[in-house]
Amino acid sequence: MSDVTPAIEVRAVHKAFGLVQALDGVDLTVSTGTLTALLGPNGAGKTTLVRIIATLARADDGQVRVFGYDTAKQAAQVRVRIGLTGQYAGLDDALNGQDNLILIGRLAGLGRGAVRRRAAELAGALGLTDAIDRMVRTYSGGMRRRLDLAASLMHRPELLVLDEPTTGLDPASRQQLWAILTELKAAGTTMLLTTQYLEEADRFADVVHVLDHGKIIASGTPEQLKERAGGAGTSLDDAFLALTRSVS
Repeated sequence: MSDVTPAIEVRAVHKAFGLVQALDGVDLTVSTGTLTALLGPNGAGKTTLVRIIATLARADDGQVRVFGYDTAKQAAQVRVRIGLTGQYAGLDDALNGQDNLILIGRLAGLGRGAVRRRAAELAGALGLTDAIDRMVRTYSGGMRRRLDLAASLMHRPELLVLDEPTTGLDPASRQQLWAILTELKAAGTTMLLTTQYLEEADRFADVVHVLDHGKIIASGTPEQLKERAGGAGTSLDDAFLALTRSVS
């Protein structure tokens, strides 16, 4: 039995908003070094769970640990180990690209020299060097998403939480972003992904969890979920629809 601490452990997590039970006893584990996809219909509870994992919200009951640290009791230790990027880029339009990265890096505790070196390194890696001195409000959607990813990587997180990172991007920008994410995974970064594009989960995820009505209703590799839903020739889209219909 492996003694490696999981990247994420979610145990019996509940969260309600008034009379709405957003999460109803969720259990899941994300192994270190994997890309795990969290899929579900709108309103299934995905964003609520992501926010709890990222220490942006607290569960009403249950426990979430990130690399062994309790997200409610040890939030500071969790935050230095995770990066969060999503469909709504957390950037300041009034700053240029470099100043956005420097601001994020300084907030993460990097020194003046280190933060400039890291910003230049990430700008080069993500194809932003020529635009790094431009105001962010002039960036295209794909450029903003890459800059947001760079910001989330400034402090070299062990876990990258990707909340619908390619929503709204054109196919070329999606392909470019996934090329970068694939390199990060190969380098050992653990990732938790939510996405509306099931072909992304099918192609890139090691494990998929399907969340519906606040509960995990299925877990497995993409191939296992497709086999469960219909076997050979079944797409992950078909499997997802079959699984979520069965509990609706």
